[in-house]
Amino acid sequence: MNTKSSEKGISDVSSQKGETKGVKTLLGDPKKAIIKLALPMIAAMSVQTIYNLVDAFWVSGLGVDALAAIGFVYPFFFMAMALSNGLGVGTGSAISRRIGARDKMGAGNVAVHTIIIMVLLATVFTIPLLVFVDELFALIGAGKTFDMAVAYGRVIFAGSILIFFTNIANAILRSEGDAMRAMYALALGAGLNIVLDPIFIYTFGLGVAGAAWATLVSLGISSIIMLNWLLIKKDTYVSFKFSDFKCDKEIVKDLFGVGLPASVMMLSMSFMMLIMNVIIVMVSSTDGVAIYSTGWRVVSIAVLPTIGIATAVVPVTGAAFGARAFEKVSIAHLYAVKIGFLMEAVIAVATFIFAPQIAAVFTQAEGAAHIASDLTIFLRIICLLYPTISFGMLSSSVFQGTGKGMNALLVTVLRTLILTPLLAVVFAFNLGLGLVGIWWGLVVANTIGVAVAFSWVRLYIRGLMKTT
Repeated sequence: MNTKSSEKGISDVSSQKGETKGVKTLLGDPKKAIIKLALPMIAAMSVQTIYNLVDAFWVSGLGVDALAAIGFVYPFFFMAMALSNGLGVGTGSAISRRIGARDKMGAGNVAVHTIIIMVLLATVFTIPLLVFVDELFALIGAGKTFDMAVAYGRVIFAGSILIFFTNIANAILRSEGDAMRAMYALALGAGLNIVLDPIFIYTFGLGVAGAAWATLVSLGISSIIMLNWLLIKKDTYVSFKFSDFKCDKEIVKDLFGVGLPASVMMLSMSFMMLIMNVIIVMVSSTDGVAIYSTGWRVVSIAVLPTIGIATAVVPVTGAAFGARAFEKVSIAHLYAVKIGFLMEAVIAVATFIFAPQIAAVFTQAEGAAHIASDLTIFLRIICLLYPTISFGMLSSSVFQGTGKGMNALLVTVLRTLILTPLLAVVFAFNLGLGLVGIWWGLVVANTIGVAVAFSWVRLYIRGLMKTT
């Protein structure tokens, strides 16, 4: 017994010797950790916000068909993001829990498994899309936007490995509390994209495909920088030892136990977009798809602060859970929700007031001007869901951080694949509200879904605290 205690003491001391500043942040005050990790990510995502606005502006110059073409490709781009971000969430959760348990070697082993799984996953995702790209867009009804959708989609699909790697590498950095370098990588990629968009689209005359090329070049440069940090410079907390790799079923189970539900969560949102596109075409036309895809781009920008906070909640609650400090899990959750609610409420008010001006930014081209009023209506309805987002998203992040990925999946599927299509159809057809009814269906479905998620996670945390 004494020998084992001595060995454990030596292990704990040796594991602490490699602690970085980020790891110390994770293991400290949860409120300070949330702020310290979230702010850099919010800053990086603010740069991404500018990129999204600029990208849509340049593409809108090609006309409404170009916007619709990207709308048809976006669900598949989102699938790549879903798979890579899902694996990243699983990785972040697994690594942060091992950091909380003072298991440095285990954290490194998780990172090695993640990189190998990422390469296999990206390959399986990319090949079918490239082979059947023409048939794919014909099947989903791209219509007159077919050629542009294929041109844009083919480039994005070919560079999917870059999407996967940048998301995974960023997740590894965040999992050990290194939010600053994660911010640098994201901000650099978005900044490069802003500069390259008009060059590839107009100067090189590549049209809508130029927007895709600008994205891939930017991701490629970000990937090289993070590859240097993780595998060449090797100054991160986690260490990569591929020569000693042996597949550990428990690690794979842990990664997929959180990562797979997280991927399915985002994939469910992608499938929701595909289903919504079909419903919109039934109610309206491809103009409706252009309104939805462009408006949803604004939504994705508006909720970036909450997404930034969510990237902090996963490692902070994961580390607290690994250390069995369940009170910290509760503190982190409630504090994160409070901050997220306040920020999104301000954004919602601003969106409602300036909806016409925001719509004008995306519809300056002569071919897109006729959707400006409908886009304004979309923005003024959809902004009503912003304040509630934090209650659902950050509750799901707690489930993910503590290794309960299936719980997060269930509440997301309820919202995206059950409530949203159902209520969109009810409001659009049964209540006769048409396109506007679809937007109201989105808002009501989200409100019900986040209420379920928040209530469930509070019961879960209360149960954890009783065990101590």
